[in-house]
Amino acid sequence: MKPLYLGIDASTQSMTGTVIDCGTSTVLLSESVNFEKDLPQYATQSGVCVSPDNPLEVWSYPLMWLDALEMLLGRISKSVDMKKISAVSGSGQQHATVWLNSQSAFSPYDISKRLSENIKPFLSREKSPVWMDASTSAECREMAEYVGGEKNVLQKTGSIMTERFSGAQIRKIFKVEPENYADTKRIHLNSSFMCSVLCGADSPIDYCDGAGMNLMNIGDFSWDAEMLSACAPNLAEKLPKLAPPAEVAGNISAYFCKKYGFGENVKVVVFTGDNPSSLVGLGASSAGGAAVSLGTSDTFFCSAKNFNPVENAHVFCNPNGGYMGLVCFRNGSLAREKFRELMGVDWKFFDETSFENYAPVNDGKIILPFFVDEISPKISSAAPMFFGFCSADSKQSRIRAFIEGQVFNIYLQAKKLGSIPEKIVLTGGASKSFGIARTFADVFGSEIYRLETSQNSAALGAAIRAASRDYELAGLESSFCPLIHVCSPRPEAAKVYSEKLKLFEDKLCCACKF
Repeated sequence: MKPLYLGIDASTQSMTGTVIDCGTSTVLLSESVNFEKDLPQYATQSGVCVSPDNPLEVWSYPLMWLDALEMLLGRISKSVDMKKISAVSGSGQQHATVWLNSQSAFSPYDISKRLSENIKPFLSREKSPVWMDASTSAECREMAEYVGGEKNVLQKTGSIMTERFSGAQIRKIFKVEPENYADTKRIHLNSSFMCSVLCGADSPIDYCDGAGMNLMNIGDFSWDAEMLSACAPNLAEKLPKLAPPAEVAGNISAYFCKKYGFGENVKVVVFTGDNPSSLVGLGASSAGGAAVSLGTSDTFFCSAKNFNPVENAHVFCNPNGGYMGLVCFRNGSLAREKFRELMGVDWKFFDETSFENYAPVNDGKIILPFFVDEISPKISSAAPMFFGFCSADSKQSRIRAFIEGQVFNIYLQAKKLGSIPEKIVLTGGASKSFGIARTFADVFGSEIYRLETSQNSAALGAAIRAASRDYELAGLESSFCPLIHVCSPRPEAAKVYSEKLKLFEDKLCCACKF
């Protein structure tokens, strides 16, 4: 039997482990630990805590992640022969920082203690600000001003200053907790922290996750001296080194061999961010690949050869080489749910009845589909805006225009990234809707696919990256990310939408600044 490979995803709400067998091209096991349910002692809701004094402050606990890792490995070891695992890699929720008072925090662990007990004395902060934190607007302005404005930040880092990104979070802690900042000797990301724990040694931040900090120069894959100076003093010495996403961080720590049965020579490939890992787990990391995750928020991912910074998007690095464009849309499935309720219909009516035998028409009916302030593009909104409708218009026509509006907006932002792909992989709950899939096909002029099997894409991507030490990444994606063709674009519909897009863009321009 050929060796097995383990991928671990430390996401916002849970920690998932996926084991793959490259000999049979099968996923042997996928196991998850839910933070709120399985670790109630940390009193998180959906994996995070929100400050009662400032709802913009959101954090989680590194010690919880360590307890979850042990619980996860304990469950996996009951079903898998751990000695057959050849390599491990992983991913973590992007932007979350872990603060340590020593660069040697990962020295040999005491096997009689839990990981959290071993690591706790080395934490200079027990809280980790996470991607949901939006309390750093002042720090974003300060850093942008220091380097000469947002355009310079964008050109350097691939994103404008962003509240949830690690740079602004670090600056805030430096300002508010100067003693803690001074005592801190190492600032890891969630991903590099978990990698370091598994190796028992200080591990690097990979280029892909480092790009989500507003601190890395995305052109030469190095810490940008000017951005570091804008953030906090002596920051360069507190950050790990940067490394390519395929680099081996080291062998797994003896702690895990003794406690969970790993072999001594298991390699740990550097961890990355959950979004870059998902690009691999969705089979979209090769040139021209793209995916749309239709979840709580909608996210457009695409691979790209060249660096093309766009104000309302983010450019990270691609684990498969080159770059990865990402655009996040706040008005996703929650907006679809609210609109369904507004129309007073069930999901069958919303997804099927509204689109059965529907051929698009250029009727001048447009909806800007925003129930809350949108981030791509930046627009203030408390309710959808209707154009060209009258009281006699049917619920079906309104539902179609709402979905068209969401897809139009995704198309326009993808176009700015220079990515109108030949094929798109849809994932997430709403990807099951044929009407939504058909709209994507006709608006983008792209072939639409879904994954054949339902897997945690970030954990699967991590397992594939671990296996890419021994196998070609493209072949692994083909084997482990089989696709089902959903629909093809219709030339007649595409022609109608090209005209309707112009009207939508005009209305959008009037409502916001691109």
